[in-house]
Amino acid sequence: MRETVERLWPELEWIEDDALREAVTETWVRALERSPLDASDLEEIPFTLLVPDCPATFMEHKRCVVHIARRSAESMREFLGRALVIDLDTVIAGAILADVGKLLEYEKRDGEAVQSDRGKLLRHPFTGVALAMECGVPDDVCHIIAAHAGEGDMVRRTTEATIVHHADFMSYLPFKNL
Repeated sequence: MRETVERLWPELEWIEDDALREAVTETWVRALERSPLDASDLEEIPFTLLVPDCPATFMEHKRCVVHIARRSAESMREFLGRALVIDLDTVIAGAILADVGKLLEYEKRDGEAVQSDRGKLLRHPFTGVALAMECGVPDDVCHIIAAHAGEGDMVRRTTEATIVHHADFMSYLPFKNL
C-alpha cells in the first residue's frame, strides 16, 4: 500500500522532515486500507459531490491544491519572509492531507461516487483529523485539515492553514461557479 501512496503522491518528497513525511504517508496508507474506495477510484471520481457532473477528478484537484499552496507559500516567503514566518513542510503536509478524510466520506454505488453513511454524519475534515492524529501528525498540520473547508470559518486559521484554505478554494470555486 505504501508504494501506491508514493505513486499517488510524488509531492511527499517535498516534505523535508523525515518524521513528518512518514506520518503523512502513513495517514494515507491507513485511509486507503479503511476506505471503501480503491486507489484507482481517486483518479476517476469527482473531487467534490457539491458540483453536479464535476469534470475534475479527486487527484487532479488534490495535486493542484498542493502545487498552488507550495508556490503561494514560496512567494509569500520571498516577499514577506522578513515579516511573516511560514513553515513550508507544514503547508505541503497540510495540503496533501486536507481531503484524506474523503476516503471515509465517499463510497461508490452503482459506479458513482456518493456520500457514505459515515460521511453524512462526519465530513472529511473530522475524519481526516482523526486519521492524522492516529498516525502522529503534528497538531499544526491537523489544524490545516480541520480548518481548510467551511468548518474552519469558525476558528482562527494559522498562516499555513490560510494558505491551504485559499489554495483549496482556488481549485474549487471555479467549478462551483460554472
